[in-house]
Amino acid sequence: MKALVAVKRVVDYNVKVRVKADKTGVELANVKMALNPFDEIAVEEAVRLKEKGIVTEVIVVTVGPTVAQEQLRTALALGADRAILVECADEVQPLAVAKILKGIVDAEQPQLIILGKQAIDGDNNQTGQMLAALAGLPQGTFASVVKVEGGKVQVTREVDGGLQTVELNLPAVVTTDLRLNEPRYASLPNIMKAKKKPLDIKSPADFGVTALASIKTLKVEPPAERKAGIKVKTVDELVEKLKNEAKVI
Repeated sequence: MKALVAVKRVVDYNVKVRVKADKTGVELANVKMALNPFDEIAVEEAVRLKEKGIVTEVIVVTVGPTVAQEQLRTALALGADRAILVECADEVQPLAVAKILKGIVDAEQPQLIILGKQAIDGDNNQTGQMLAALAGLPQGTFASVVKVEGGKVQVTREVDGGLQTVELNLPAVVTTDLRLNEPRYASLPNIMKAKKKPLDIKSPADFGVTALASIKTLKVEPPAERKAGIKVKTVDELVEKLKNEAKVI
């Protein structure tokens, strides 16, 4: 069984994000970049399935600039077998990414496609669902447990009402939630081995996709600073301030 894992290069979650002076976007110059945390969980799950003997090959793919090879090498160090970079210097939006991934799915014919449920930069939570629709595949989103057996994948999903378990025929698309697993750290020997693993470079045109943005960002602003709170002495004073100052009751 072949597993395809889609990953994204994002600002490291430990970095405090700053808005550009001209408010056209987020400042990326001299900022530490990393694998999207949800995608790192997806890589870990595919590698664990390989260690169990269920998956025979793990392919990791990303759509982004040349420097995104760094994140692909990280995924290779975590245990993926080979990587594909679809090189695109411009911003690529979820629908275009889904179309590119659909082309890769058609070419590679993986039985399991795993993605993080969302990227921490855009928080769109769209690509996995769009890919499943374009490829005509069943999908299990927000996975907290994944079991593969007998040509089927059983996905336990985190939903508003609790947990829901669905069974999908393979091939299928699965998007990962935070509680699915705890990603491992790449060891130094595996980091060195990752440098020799194959990494193919493609372009969106290879899959018949034009990566033009259909949505334009007009302005990006930091959230308003929170005002300092106050203490009240009595419940009556609290109710009075909620009614007359905050106007929430």
